[in-house]
Amino acid sequence: MAVALRYQQEKEKAPRVIASGRNYVAQRILQVAQEENIPIHEDSSMTELLSKLELGDEIPPELYGVMAELFAFIYGLERSYKEQRKEIIRTNKNNGFRVKK
Repeated sequence: MAVALRYQQEKEKAPRVIASGRNYVAQRILQVAQEENIPIHEDSSMTELLSKLELGDEIPPELYGVMAELFAFIYGLERSYKEQRKEIIRTNKNNGFRVKK
């Protein structure tokens, strides 16, 4: 089972379910996420709860706390990635290497 969420803070008041499925569909959701460098968080109980929502539904207010923890985790990963990337650029700047964005 896999569920994909989208959250556009400027346009939406809560994350929305944009894909959900089991077996092959779940594998495909995970494959696309990996190909697009979208963070993947494994939590079977959260996935089970989110799988009960319809495509396009916003997550209900009861799940805001859990989602806040999830998004804090994801933003932490992104910040860590950016910091690591800056360090790589600094380290390799004088070595003639260029890091593609």
